[in-house]
Amino acid sequence: MRDVRVVLIGGTSNTGKSTVAGAVAERLGFEHRSTDGLARHPGRPWRTPEHEVPPHVAEHYGTLTTDELLASVLDHYERLWPRIEELITDHARDGAPGLVLEGSALWPDRVARLTAPRTAAVWLTADATVVRDRVRAAGCYEVATAAERHLMDRFLARTDRYQALMVDAVDALGLDRVDTGGRTVTEVADAVLAAAAAARTRPGR
Repeated sequence: MRDVRVVLIGGTSNTGKSTVAGAVAERLGFEHRSTDGLARHPGRPWRTPEHEVPPHVAEHYGTLTTDELLASVLDHYERLWPRIEELITDHARDGAPGLVLEGSALWPDRVARLTAPRTAAVWLTADATVVRDRVRAAGCYEVATAAERHLMDRFLARTDRYQALMVDAVDALGLDRVDTGGRTVTEVADAVLAAAAAARTRPGR
């Protein structure tokens, strides 16, 4: 890992990207950032004690089909990519601080075309039931209203479709992915670091 200065961790929502990226960054002594911090697409459509669902977010998930939801988020990621690429390039320079960057916006085809040196990429996956259970737990699905459940179900449909397309792209490009099912954060972080250390995972090699 001495040559790697940027570690990219992609994956759909609720696969543990943020937690794993934090663990990897701490182990490497790198900065940890999320692509969500660069520009926000309509967020997660469920209430928490600190967060109410904004009307535009409820409308987004409540009125669009799964195909439309997926197209919307992929369009957002395409617009965001120049900023992501600039961030990666800046941290891949000699003397720049190391970076662990995570986010669903790290689409495999774009990452594979990176020319930034010393950059490794890994995608996390999780079984659909795992993602569903995490979303439902976060949104208190059992006590939610029918309207609130509908928004969570629409989010899950988009998430499932995104992951299927992402896995196809990762596999077609021969990139690395790590399934998080049944593994601790430490175990997933170990797998990510092992994949990142392999030269074949490095975009721009």
